[in-house]
Amino acid sequence: MSTLANSADLSLYANAFGFLRQPLNFNPMNSQADVVVLGFPFDMATTGRAGARMGPGAIRRASTNLCWEEKRWPWSFKLCDNLTIEDAGDLVFEPGDAEAFTEQAEALITPWIQSNKTLLSLGGDHFITLPLLRAHHKMHGEMALIHFDAHTDTYSQGSRFDHGTMFYHAPKEGLISTEHSIQLGIRTEYDTSDHGFKVLSADQLNELSVDSIIEQIKTRVGDKPVYLTFDIDCLDPAFAPGTGTPVCGGLSTNKVLQIIRGLVGVNLIGMDVVEVSPPYDSADISALAGATLALEMLYVVARNKQSV
Repeated sequence: MSTLANSADLSLYANAFGFLRQPLNFNPMNSQADVVVLGFPFDMATTGRAGARMGPGAIRRASTNLCWEEKRWPWSFKLCDNLTIEDAGDLVFEPGDAEAFTEQAEALITPWIQSNKTLLSLGGDHFITLPLLRAHHKMHGEMALIHFDAHTDTYSQGSRFDHGTMFYHAPKEGLISTEHSIQLGIRTEYDTSDHGFKVLSADQLNELSVDSIIEQIKTRVGDKPVYLTFDIDCLDPAFAPGTGTPVCGGLSTNKVLQIIRGLVGVNLIGMDVVEVSPPYDSADISALAGATLALEMLYVVARNKQSV
């Protein structure tokens, strides 16, 4: 694996194709990579403003801003000393066919997961998490879900391919246990009696200490395998304007980063960052937030690997 800053005199914007400038390998099945990054340029399930199909490219470009230092604050080690990362590019699928996309996504990533690779997925709208959960379930069984979002995405009135219905379908398919799952940052209509998830609203998170939030997350998920999904609209639009369904009253980037860092010790088996929509972004604020969140998730995976 290359270092995150290859040399002092290398332009970080030259040939920066992979996430964090990591090597491209479109067929990582037999590689030695610990983590595979895969983009999902898909927004056919969007109910609000479209554009998230351009999210993976924007997140990758923004990630070049995170390569200046080999050792990221406040971590005490170099990511490249603990993880080998490869970028597998984007899923290629037939435009306009959401069902085929769903099947192709699951089929492509299932063998990667079963070969003990950790998948970092870049969306794309939030619907991509459903085929991701299906693929991870084949390896890990029933999982806990840590879900950052402004919306619960447990709505039953949508179509099969709707970015607001994934966590209505996932429990019914036995993919995740609602009793061990938690949703954070919610600030739209919800009724926990309808879906069974523990919810910490944005108002609650903005009042609670980071330590209290982390304690509640860890108590909820226990020692189950955990899938982490982050919808960028969990952040207040002041910190992430580039998304399809912005909702005021969200979290700051700083508080969310502290929460993510606190997940060390959680059995994190897969993760995604979704709903970055570059057409509505300003100065790449949302793309940079998405890239930074993804990087912190990788540090959590690396730190957990140190502890094994």
